[in-house]
Amino acid sequence: MLGLTGILAFLTGYIVPFVLVLSLLVFVHEMGHYLVGRWSGIRILAFSIGFGPELVGFTDKHGTRWKLSLIPLGGYVRFFGDEDSSSKPDDDKLAAMSEEDRARSFAGAKLWKRAATVAAGPIANFVLAIAIFAVLFSIYGRSVADPVVAEVKQGSVAAEAGVAPGDLLIAIDGTKVETFDDVRRYVSIRPEQRIIVTIERNGEKLDVPMVPARTDMTDQFGNKIEIGLIGIVTNQEVGHFRVQTYSPLAAVKEGTIQTWHIVTGTFKYIGNLISGYMKPDQLGGPIRVAQASGQMATLGVAALLQLAAVLSVSIGLLNLMPVPVLDGGHLMFYAIEAVRGKPLGSSAQDIAFRIGLAMVLSLMVFATWNDISALIG
Repeated sequence: MLGLTGILAFLTGYIVPFVLVLSLLVFVHEMGHYLVGRWSGIRILAFSIGFGPELVGFTDKHGTRWKLSLIPLGGYVRFFGDEDSSSKPDDDKLAAMSEEDRARSFAGAKLWKRAATVAAGPIANFVLAIAIFAVLFSIYGRSVADPVVAEVKQGSVAAEAGVAPGDLLIAIDGTKVETFDDVRRYVSIRPEQRIIVTIERNGEKLDVPMVPARTDMTDQFGNKIEIGLIGIVTNQEVGHFRVQTYSPLAAVKEGTIQTWHIVTGTFKYIGNLISGYMKPDQLGGPIRVAQASGQMATLGVAALLQLAAVLSVSIGLLNLMPVPVLDGGHLMFYAIEAVRGKPLGSSAQDIAFRIGLAMVLSLMVFATWNDISALIG
């Protein structure tokens, strides 16, 4: 059994970093909803970090209850006229409202205001990721290396394709690469998928087809990951390792590019799961996120912030999925309303919300099962 020292080490090493990172991401996401909702004239009843019973809170002059709740796995903004924290409209309360009150309810707001309020949450997560990356690039710069091959691993995919030391990689599948990390990023999420690598050798350009090998790797913390590799290495002599610095404006641009890489990489990963190129056991849940938070915390604040930026993008994308109870599901309903000229009936919405909740819970259970399997495996 864990002693007091072990319990304290577990809490400070894993739980505390996880709760801090997740709370930051949830706060920014919900603040996006809150700010645009207030700007739209919608009355807001509650702003909660966490679910379940309230731990501490206060009510501001506008009547909004700000609170921290017991279960730190999300949060919500509850608008006037909502039945619950999922922004499902309370038809009975809405029917009994005066015209003045209904105008200040979420359901009574104009369609574009509702859509803007809902979309503001995921957008806030993307903005946060860009801001974090921009700050990190401004302060620390970015370690880069030229995409020049120093060594080709014997028997590797690259060796069989005829890649040789000294080759300069200039593009993959027509996409320009500028650093060795660009190559690594592109290849790692394409195991067993044919790619065309364009190299420059003695001033001549060559298109070299190859299929990255699916490879099980272990990171510095002992976590098992599955990636694609072609078997090339660079070094200081040919790659000219250096720290690239950025002005504040250039850092914002680079932060936007980095965020976009995460977005496209996530879609590629989902496509790989559907098509079978990657195993579904790579999908992680709260336990794995807590573990990653603790591991990054040991590397310093910069590493933990970088993880926060990646997770912020993930939360933004997850919430944009067209699943009822998520922001994307609400936006889907609004798109249907815009086409029909009126919202879906309450019974149809109720059924959709139940299905959406079941889908989200199933995904959470599956991801948590993967986490537990990874821990005991």
